[in-house]
Amino acid sequence: MALTIIKSHLNNTHYLVNFQQNSTRRNQNTRIQTKHIFHFNSLQHFINLSMKKSLSSSSSSSSLIKSSLIDPDGGPLVDLVVPENEKALKKKEAESMPKLKLSKIDLEWVHVISEGWANPLKGFMREDEYLQSMHFNFLRLNDGNIVNMSLPIVLAIDDKDKETIGLSSDVGLIAPDGNLIAILRSVQIYKHNKEERIARIWGTTAPGLPYVEEVITPAGNWLIGGDLEVLEPIKYNDGLDHYRLSPRELRKEFDKRQADAVFAFQLRNPVHNGHALLMNDTRRRLLEMGYKNPILLLHPLGGFVKADDVPLDVRMEQHSKVLEDGVLDPETTIVAIFPSPMHYAGPTEVQWHAKARINAGANFYIVGRDPAGMSHPTEKRDLYDPDHGKKVLSMAPGLEKLNILPFKVAAYDKTAKKMAFFDPSRAQDFLFISGTKLCSLVEKKSKSKSWRNSHA
Repeated sequence: MALTIIKSHLNNTHYLVNFQQNSTRRNQNTRIQTKHIFHFNSLQHFINLSMKKSLSSSSSSSSLIKSSLIDPDGGPLVDLVVPENEKALKKKEAESMPKLKLSKIDLEWVHVISEGWANPLKGFMREDEYLQSMHFNFLRLNDGNIVNMSLPIVLAIDDKDKETIGLSSDVGLIAPDGNLIAILRSVQIYKHNKEERIARIWGTTAPGLPYVEEVITPAGNWLIGGDLEVLEPIKYNDGLDHYRLSPRELRKEFDKRQADAVFAFQLRNPVHNGHALLMNDTRRRLLEMGYKNPILLLHPLGGFVKADDVPLDVRMEQHSKVLEDGVLDPETTIVAIFPSPMHYAGPTEVQWHAKARINAGANFYIVGRDPAGMSHPTEKRDLYDPDHGKKVLSMAPGLEKLNILPFKVAAYDKTAKKMAFFDPSRAQDFLFISGTKLCSLVEKKSKSKSWRNSHA
């Protein structure tokens, strides 16, 4: 549909923005000059002992290189989809249970949990898991180990739902289309303190937070947790399901390509040449470090996003074109959809994004300026310090085994007339563009209302 809009308003290619001087340039340059994100050293700084071992083993030509350099969090990947030979019996059993109707975003969370993105979580959180996640950003396992879990994954219900469930220990879950999609076993119902939840996750209760307004504010005053049994794999029938590879499927694909390093990059807007420069430079540096076949996981977020983010189908078509035109090498790049909804919760949320990629097999995670952030909903400033995301990731409990790669800032070099890494000694020669600005430029030029369609 709207890919033609992107094509007609990007400079000579499908991914290089027509950088125009405007009133925001001075503000952007001033903000960037005060930061240190562009002074990071080579990736060598982030090598740890496990990586050195993998480098040594990869030098042997007689052994098959495996991508699974990093184990899933908390043990083997969960797979909560009921086996085919048990489905009929489970569905019959579920028909007699109390039912809960899921929203579209609730269904996205069922998808996330069922495939192991939140491993080792096996269902919507019960109260002890919820409190650990909300207050500590991790879960403590029975063996004493911890796994990072910075976002509570919960299911809200109202008073009427609570009354309907009564004393039942099991509940059937109904998808938005009316189909019985899952069973929630051994349920626990507990209070949903919305103000506390919002304050802990976002650090503010200011009005205008997209996920809060879409999900939490209208939700009920109770949360229900329990173990999930998913009766059918989650499908959206939107022409994009073939991009929705599970962690298990991604690991198999990495092994098939004989990857010895996997570096993940998440985005929620179109790829521009700054992104491409960064991803190609990261692969180059991994090769210089001794890796033989680093694979890029280009992993756009596919769940709920705010209204002014570019729609998923447009983004995926544009990402496909980037591979088709050779801007990224299709032999060393896997494009897949990450099914999680977006919170825009900055340093708290970026931990979730990194943790989920561990479960998919990535041992490197690229993090940029203000990851998972947004503008303050009521004030003219960023909601979060743009450097805190990468700093938090380097210290986050449970993410020690993941190699965090803070990237250099890329911008349009007006002198060289191309994208380049920012040189603070000649800051006046650079123009900056973010994914949000890219979306705004395209929207302004296209004069199309389709760019502001909500995902929800």
